[in-house]
Amino acid sequence: MYRSYWETRSKVPLERAMSPKALDWKEALEARLGPGSVGTHVPLAPFTTFQIGGPADLFFRAETSEALAKAILAGRELAIPTFLLGKGANILVADAGFRGLVIRNQVGGIEFLAGDRVRAGAGVEVYPSLIEATVEMGLGGLHHFVGIPSTVGGALWQNLHFLSPAPERARTVFIEEVVESAQILSEEGRLEEVGRDYFNFGYDFSVLHEREDTVLTATFRLDPQEKERLRRIMAENLSWRAERHPDLRQLPSAGSVFKKMEGIGAGRLIDECGLKGATHGGAQIFHRHANIIVNLGGASAADVLFLILQARDTVLKETGHELVPEIGMIGEFHLPSPSK
Repeated sequence: MYRSYWETRSKVPLERAMSPKALDWKEALEARLGPGSVGTHVPLAPFTTFQIGGPADLFFRAETSEALAKAILAGRELAIPTFLLGKGANILVADAGFRGLVIRNQVGGIEFLAGDRVRAGAGVEVYPSLIEATVEMGLGGLHHFVGIPSTVGGALWQNLHFLSPAPERARTVFIEEVVESAQILSEEGRLEEVGRDYFNFGYDFSVLHEREDTVLTATFRLDPQEKERLRRIMAENLSWRAERHPDLRQLPSAGSVFKKMEGIGAGRLIDECGLKGATHGGAQIFHRHANIIVNLGGASAADVLFLILQARDTVLKETGHELVPEIGMIGEFHLPSPSK
């Protein structure tokens, strides 16, 4: 579960049918999760910010933390390949889809607690839902992350981050700074309440990359601030993003394709190699930010993968720098090793 799928695999024909075990899995899952609760052959493209991806053999919507935990445990018990899907950002789903169970995390609920704290379900969207709710209460800390597509669970997975307020933009602000605790279903199958230190946060990293724990809810400790100031910072951050990032409603994308490199940006290297604006099929290396690939309309996962490999191999050949993909590849892909 939660594998990145960047390892080399055999290419799967687009017309491939569901796993032969899928209907047996469906019956066993519904015995545990409820009759009619598991969909079959559900297209995943509408559930991703890239608007790309084939069908999942099996699809379950978890709307409560209890349902999410039960679905995760059922998948483990039945040894079904399982992927937990939140906002669907920072991933590319294969054209052939996913052979197994996709659990859509829709765990909701926003509860304000004493001491300027707020508890939110793992499926709550950080923006607009959680940020708007907290700002309306005059609580700051999450407002920095305005405009970034993510659920609460995804934010903890990746340690969501953005630049500190203008004009200085002096440092990077991380969501770990306001995380107080979280309720998780542990890799061992236990419900636990854990503190911030448990997550071992880093840049684009948390312990969730290494352990098959699942966040069910998270509690944030925030800072009372004037609403006017919070909304000004939000407007400035949205404007900054609009100048550099595509509008997902018009140009679907998955955010940064390659990981950050110390001292030099992946986007700058791609741009220096003359690839900014390059297209293949319905996909394009974004003309304003070369570390982003956009869906111009009708792009396939194969189109995007072509540009990823072209950028990676060209940069390696021309500069000697090896770009490391950041987005998760969900399903089965063929990814040849880098070659100069």
